[in-house]
Amino acid sequence: MDKIVTVCYGKEDSWESRIAAEHFFLQAIIASDGSERERYVNIYIKLKRGMTYCTDEEF
Repeated sequence: MDKIVTVCYGKEDSWESRIAAEHFFLQAIIASDGSERERYVNIYIKLKRGMTYCTDEEF
């Protein structure tokens, strides 16, 4: 399994599973709004597309 790396607000995190990362960012989306939510959505979409290095920057 590939290691998943996310970068949000400049902080890099490593995840042992894609499911754990997706769950974390989905919960963050639910609990936030505005530009913060957009950052989390950007990462979540990249995770769902199968990327292993996901940033909060738009495509």
